[in-house]
Amino acid sequence: MARQRWTSKLGVVLAVAGSAIGLGNFLRFPVQVAGNGGGAFMIPYFVALLLVGLPLMWIEWTIGRFGGGFGHSTAPGIFHSLWNKSRFIKYFGVIGIFGPMIIFIYYIYIESWLLGYSVFAIIGKYNSCTTEQAMTSFLQAYQGLVKNEFFSSITPAYFFFIITFIINVAIVYLGISKGIERVCEYALPVLFAFALILLIRVLTLGTPNPAKPENNIVNGLGFLWNPDWSALKSAKVWMAATGQIFFTLSCGIGMILTYASYLTKQDDVALSGLGAAATNEFAEVILGGSIVIPAAFVFFGSAGAAQIAQGGAFNLGFVTMPLVMQKIAFGNIFGFMWFMLLFLAGITSSISLAQPAVAFLEDEFNFSRRKASGVFAIITFILCQPVIFFLGRGVLDELDFWSVNVCLIVFATIEAFLFAWVFGMEKAWTELHTGSDIQIPKIYRFIIKYITPLFLLTILSVWCWQDWRSVILMQKVAPENKPFVLATRIGLVIFFVVLAYLVRRSWRQRSKKRAEGVSSDAY
Repeated sequence: MARQRWTSKLGVVLAVAGSAIGLGNFLRFPVQVAGNGGGAFMIPYFVALLLVGLPLMWIEWTIGRFGGGFGHSTAPGIFHSLWNKSRFIKYFGVIGIFGPMIIFIYYIYIESWLLGYSVFAIIGKYNSCTTEQAMTSFLQAYQGLVKNEFFSSITPAYFFFIITFIINVAIVYLGISKGIERVCEYALPVLFAFALILLIRVLTLGTPNPAKPENNIVNGLGFLWNPDWSALKSAKVWMAATGQIFFTLSCGIGMILTYASYLTKQDDVALSGLGAAATNEFAEVILGGSIVIPAAFVFFGSAGAAQIAQGGAFNLGFVTMPLVMQKIAFGNIFGFMWFMLLFLAGITSSISLAQPAVAFLEDEFNFSRRKASGVFAIITFILCQPVIFFLGRGVLDELDFWSVNVCLIVFATIEAFLFAWVFGMEKAWTELHTGSDIQIPKIYRFIIKYITPLFLLTILSVWCWQDWRSVILMQKVAPENKPFVLATRIGLVIFFVVLAYLVRRSWRQRSKKRAEGVSSDAY
């Protein structure tokens, strides 16, 4: 079976940028800035970008392309390609399939809310919700957490979930060039167009309330970006900035490895990695940081904006922004643009979450694209159901914690050590620059070998020291939710063991083929 390839350099950059550009750019980022020192937050943010974000982007692009030369598109095979003397390293790579799949099964449900709200914005379904309490009640009824005059069941939410799920599976089924690449080439320009239109509209809000002239867009931008330098003394702010970099770049979890595996030996990974990171940063810092919080400030003032920021990303996206849109002319249209740009950002991310599992079935078990996509669809559809029907029982939060907070850091740490210390920095540096049109500053040899691994180990150690006991003992989980959280954890362990077994089985098959003289390792 012929190996899939990207058809253009722009296509792969947009695909990786699409993987990174998601809900975190427009919702999580402004909340983090507002709650962690305003403009001062950007200092640890860019430090983390330079010392961890960019190095991990280059590491993943490089080892992904390298592993793809051996016919591997997922972390188990790619890790084995880097350290073929180890019998166990491939099992650490299981995280690179496990993590994206776990994120996919709850992310796609959240993504479906955005599609639903896009429709609701156009038809004006939530127009009667003129207060925060009413809009919150609307959201909770849609999610099936309560029943009220807006929704009497979870049926509408499930309907939009089905549509969103089918769209994702269809794109993945079409493959790398005809599906993922083509969708990203259209979706990202539309996303940016909607975001720029909203940005212009926000910047031209002026002073809607003459009785409160201080509530203007200039002060709104100042509220978000004026620095509180004292915040730099807080370790919490530095941890938050580093976490945001991980979250926003989608590195350290396996998707970029898979995307990069479809490159050829002479494709430029240094410039492509930098381009994808820059595109994501533009979406996050320039667009994401200039729309929601400043708009909230204009209509709700300093105290209101501060309270909104403390309410979290979901509250910001599904409660605050619909209320803001109702206060401006053609608000239904702008509301549609807001939710549709988030939906497009979500879908370019979710298809990247699906690809590692599908690629694993294709590469290691010789499944056709149709069969691999079908198996993935059946498994993930079943796994999505607890998230949907037990949303208020802590299932989603538990999946998010283990897949993002834990898997991401552990996986990134393993990658960094494999690249710099096992593969070897000399060989790694040569591999990174093969086919490159740019020369990465030599200081990054030192950063990638020493600073990045140390940074990651520090984060992992601090978490283990501070939080592991309370997490394991479920000290912060409500008593009524503990059975659901425990069942979720047992399910995660079983799922990880099953994936590890499949990796073991695939390697036995490869060993048997090599013994028969049919090796696929031909880099």
